[in-house]
Amino acid sequence: MSDRPVLVTGAAGFIGSNLVVRLLEDGRRVVGVDDLSTGSLANLVEARERHAGRFEFNRLDLRQGGLTALAERLRPEVIFHLAAQVDVRRSVEDPITDAAINVLGTVNVLEAARACEARKVVYAGTIGSYGEPDESELPLDESFDAPALSPYGASKRTALEYLRTYEALYGLEWTALTCANVYGPHQTTSGEGGVVATFVGRMLAGQPCTIFGDGEQSRDFVFVDDVVHALVLAADRAPGERCNIGTGERVTVNQLFRALAAATGYDHEPVHAPARPGEIRHSCLDARHAGRVLDWKPWTTLEEGLAATLAWAARSD
Repeated sequence: MSDRPVLVTGAAGFIGSNLVVRLLEDGRRVVGVDDLSTGSLANLVEARERHAGRFEFNRLDLRQGGLTALAERLRPEVIFHLAAQVDVRRSVEDPITDAAINVLGTVNVLEAARACEARKVVYAGTIGSYGEPDESELPLDESFDAPALSPYGASKRTALEYLRTYEALYGLEWTALTCANVYGPHQTTSGEGGVVATFVGRMLAGQPCTIFGDGEQSRDFVFVDDVVHALVLAADRAPGERCNIGTGERVTVNQLFRALAAATGYDHEPVHAPARPGEIRHSCLDARHAGRVLDWKPWTTLEEGLAATLAWAARSD
């Protein structure tokens, strides 16, 4: 294990805060960076209290500079780049801000990695970067390459191209993970897996739940601990590879609603609203390549993951 720390962008967010705790539990020194626009310091309470001597947090907007100076001072060995604008609807309404965060922010991360001679950048991508597949093509492997349906998807695809360019020009090593719909503790209601957090929060409060469209749209829901494990593995494996991280199984929004309603004792029918622009109808990922190059596979069932998410939400109320 290197003496150099690792750096996590988006450290106060959903996946980032879970990754920070995992890295600290693995014995690493961790530098967290977040602008707290959507992340919360509450997500880092455990990291700050239990691992104060090995965890440093810096409030910093990746668009506004400062990351390179920080990286040059602390010289992280690996940079895990998770900071992003993740709301599809917001990207449709404001594509300029989306691009500034997801594209310019990524370039600034790569410049910081180059300046501090980081060994590697691990990038958290998303199935939302790719367009509408034919249902017969599911689950999708890494060869699927339909154009994005939203500015969010386009910005995440562009960031991946920058990874490849920096490898070709500067020899910067990278691995990118294309994640399915991630859910679990610390999640907010935005983002691709946010439907789980939304349903959980509203059901526990006895409030109406809205399903956009007919509810038969399907998603591949992967638990956050499984995704974090893939990120950790990627720090030392699969250079120059893009790996799908998902379960290979689809769940409709209607099925998810019924499962959570049964688990919470929620006895109201959902409210239906028009489908939202920019969102694909079906998605599901084939993660066999990740099994080969990362030695990764999902181990958390949907039932286990939802139970853990509900337990965390109940404790957080």
